[in-house]
Amino acid sequence: MKITVLGLWHLGCVTAACCSRHFQVTGLDFDAAVVAGLSAGKAPLFEPGLDALLAENASAARLQFSTDPAVCRDTDVLWVAYDTPVNDADESDPAAVLEPLRRALAELRPGALVLISSQLPVGTCAEIEREFPQFPVACLPENLRLGRALDAFGNAERIIVGTRTDAPKPLLETLLAPFSRRVIFMRTESAEMVKHALNSFLALSVSFINEVARVCEHVGADAGEVSAGLKSEPRIGPRAYLGPGGPFAGGTLARDVVTLTGLGARFGENLAVIPAIKQSNDLHRGWILRRLQSRFGELRGRTFAVLGLTSTPGTDTLRRSAAIELCRQLLAAGARVQAHDPAVRTLPAELTNVPLGGLAETLADADAAIVCTEWPQFRAAPWGELLTRLRQPVVVDANRFLNDALTAHPQVEHLSVGHAA
Repeated sequence: MKITVLGLWHLGCVTAACCSRHFQVTGLDFDAAVVAGLSAGKAPLFEPGLDALLAENASAARLQFSTDPAVCRDTDVLWVAYDTPVNDADESDPAAVLEPLRRALAELRPGALVLISSQLPVGTCAEIEREFPQFPVACLPENLRLGRALDAFGNAERIIVGTRTDAPKPLLETLLAPFSRRVIFMRTESAEMVKHALNSFLALSVSFINEVARVCEHVGADAGEVSAGLKSEPRIGPRAYLGPGGPFAGGTLARDVVTLTGLGARFGENLAVIPAIKQSNDLHRGWILRRLQSRFGELRGRTFAVLGLTSTPGTDTLRRSAAIELCRQLLAAGARVQAHDPAVRTLPAELTNVPLGGLAETLADADAAIVCTEWPQFRAAPWGELLTRLRQPVVVDANRFLNDALTAHPQVEHLSVGHAA
């Protein structure tokens, strides 16, 4: 089986790398710089193990990269894997995926399967089918897990696939067999909607527990204990997204909340719960700043050490990073910010006055340390020595990520969501 993966950023690189363990794969992207980097063995972003897997499969002649859509002429599956852009209002941009897709489809042999994994609004597959009736179209909602993407792709608990007819199923079963024992087929629009609904439900869970946690802070309840009690309920379960802490960030969950909200408005459905998810999360995004203000009062002239800048550990992307947003807020309040992240070497232009250094250097003379991205290196750090570098031992840690690491240091003022001052 020959596969062409269209779009070579995070989702596409992971898809191409994992598929080329089992099939002949060509990665197609119209960005020459991205393709040149991949051809030289370097992915355009950091994901643990990705460069090594790309290099392994390329050296075994199972994987190649190109900017020429003519590579689609003899492919069996065109797997569309662009990371759909999201703007500052959490609205996705389908045109950024559909325009290069049209270029590829102009070369694709009739009858080849078009498999859509890029996150697009429900109904997009039907639009593609109407415009290009010569191609069967299937939807496989992306399952990208930043920082552990290779394992999530290669050992999926289940794979959702939407198809218009049964005809593509044998090909899809062969394609997906190496990655999961459980493939759930459904109609195309249902598969598209699953992703919107799943992300919105996860977002709802995060917003719900964070609202409960903020009330806990006032009444003496421990939100961690409340969460454990909820997860012990069989109708909820131990894997529920009910860990009190920071807001959801990165754009992925918010994108689907916004998409479903827009669909409701488009069809005249007066939705109440789904639009409120984003409103609640947007309010919670200010928790760290409010907590600092309640602890220190005036922030002007204070120095804060921001630990972790990426959207999630295990990657180097700063897109939609809550930490970057916090840095901007602190600077606007007149505070000084110094930052550390294991994977970040360059900050956005508006933060060039923020010193980026090692962990000990960043903590030096700061009024408080703020944990924003939960890198495992932070848990393993020598906090007994590091705490002495702070002006006072205050650690703002929304998710209580460092709880075990700081237990041996009772002098620490450990501020987290859902715990009374």
